[in-house]
Amino acid sequence: MKPYKNRTYRSLVSENKLANFRVVVKETDLFVRADRPLETETRDLVLKHRLPLERYLEQHPGFVHALRPLPQDQLAPPIVKTMIAAGHKAGVGPMAGVAGAIAEYVGRDLLAYSQNVIVENGGDIFIRTDFPLIAAIFAGKSPLSNKVGVRIDSPGCPISVCTSSGTLGHSLSLGRADAAVVISGSTALADAVATAIGNEVSSKQDIQPAIELGKNIEGVLGLVIILDNEIGLWGNVELVRISGGR
Repeated sequence: MKPYKNRTYRSLVSENKLANFRVVVKETDLFVRADRPLETETRDLVLKHRLPLERYLEQHPGFVHALRPLPQDQLAPPIVKTMIAAGHKAGVGPMAGVAGAIAEYVGRDLLAYSQNVIVENGGDIFIRTDFPLIAAIFAGKSPLSNKVGVRIDSPGCPISVCTSSGTLGHSLSLGRADAAVVISGSTALADAVATAIGNEVSSKQDIQPAIELGKNIEGVLGLVIILDNEIGLWGNVELVRISGGR
């Protein structure tokens, strides 16, 4: 088991109205913001969704290493079906959406306890707030890292912002984008598509083709790709300059 590292980007979601807390269960490391502290409820929800997923992975060992879409399994738990469906749309293996799926399932269940909920899981964020916020884009050594963000304003309707990187983090990426950001109503889908478009970016010339790929996936609302000092974007994205970014 790798030691948990301090995730500095977690301080960069712009809002000061909510309680914040961290919940860690095995590989799942959530940073949550809600109307009040909900550590116990969040931990219970993580276990609720992790346990069926763990059992399924034990019974289907090939699932973990699949890099291509897998057939839907009508006997699978709901979270697994969501991951498989996201992988199909994005053209990647179902585990590409696992962090987003957990954030989404936990986040939606937390809405029973809190009107405002933000759940971040390794750079994949489920958001449901009554107020706008800005999520900074952490893009490693890019000069644009933490200097731009996306404004999220979707009152009453959950929205997701997920990021994949080929230059930082532990998640598998076949490209070298500093940040491939996807906005969607589904966190699992955004996570999987971020992986898919990140895989396509090995040079600055790949940014536009990767955007063409992502924008044609049903359910994708917006895209941002950063490589070094270049940035490409498409869709319902309001990019915001962040003062004091490092």
